[in-house]
Amino acid sequence: MEWFLANSGMVLGLAGQHMVLAIIPMILGLLISVPLAQLARRNNVLRSVLATATSLLYTIPSLALFIILPTILGTRILDPLNVVVALTIYAVALLVRAAMDAFDSVDEDLRNAAVAMGFKPLARFFQVDLPLSLPVMFAGLRVVSVSNISLVSVAALLGVGNLGVLFTDGLQRTFITEVVVGIIAILVLALLMDAVLVVLERLLTPWTRAAGGKSPRPDANALATEPKAGAATRPAGLRPDPGASA
Repeated sequence: MEWFLANSGMVLGLAGQHMVLAIIPMILGLLISVPLAQLARRNNVLRSVLATATSLLYTIPSLALFIILPTILGTRILDPLNVVVALTIYAVALLVRAAMDAFDSVDEDLRNAAVAMGFKPLARFFQVDLPLSLPVMFAGLRVVSVSNISLVSVAALLGVGNLGVLFTDGLQRTFITEVVVGIIAILVLALLMDAVLVVLERLLTPWTRAAGGKSPRPDANALATEPKAGAATRPAGLRPDPGASA
């Protein structure tokens, strides 16, 4: 505890770098995975290819990927961009499957009801498919957040600043306290990130709170014939497309 208090500034600085290197790839991975999953939902061949490819991507050793990427990207070995790209690859490998499962969880009757109400494909995706897939999507994001926070520490072996530096420095000096502080700090970051994602999920899915914490499947008939009565069990943004014909 005394060592941590004496070096709290350094630890917090490394924690900040650690979080940046973990969060950016998660966001990029999500932005890449959602469109891929949506395309895969409509094409069984693409779905099979993506499932196989993402499984193979996640088997690549992280340290090897950190070393190979500078050659491919033309960056320096200590460039944090290498870590961001590598962790984005791992995030996509996990999130593509999670996103496909999330879209599969949306009731097909609800999609059909949205079409009957005049929703165009893009409007239906953003107002029906995406909002109702969020509970499953966030489950995948929580797994990726823990994975990224853990994998970032490996980059310390190459000299990239993050909490993993406490491991390498502590081992070199045979100073176990520093290693323990690093482990605890990474666990705290993982817990904080998980809590943030839980809160964000609740904010973005208010209809699940109205249903007692469960993710309901709105009645498609109510959606098509009584939109006001069904509004409590679906996202607030679910409205007929104003550009559609009556």
